[in-house]
Amino acid sequence: MIINKYQEQPVKESPHKIDVREMYNKESAQVILMALKPGESLKPHKTPVDVFFFIVEGTPTIHIGNESEVCEKDSLIESPADIVHFISNESDKFARIMVVKAPRPISPIKVL
Repeated sequence: MIINKYQEQPVKESPHKIDVREMYNKESAQVILMALKPGESLKPHKTPVDVFFFIVEGTPTIHIGNESEVCEKDSLIESPADIVHFISNESDKFARIMVVKAPRPISPIKVL
């Protein structure tokens, strides 16, 4: 059994300059847990594979294509491959989001 604890994972360098920690990385999928402080946001970008977001804590705003919605804890949001998306935390509380990319991307994410 392999157990990965969030607090024990190093913060990964990312173009978004936020707290991103890789929890799982295999050919079949990649899982990261990101934390957004109030006012923080990802940069709009495209991912070459399907992605889903699971809201672990807080109420971040998920932006996919031309749609934006404030999402509550315990919600799962799907984002198809090659669609511009990003996440922002417009609330006054901390937000944590699990991001799953399946399969793991082999080409880079395109930040816009």
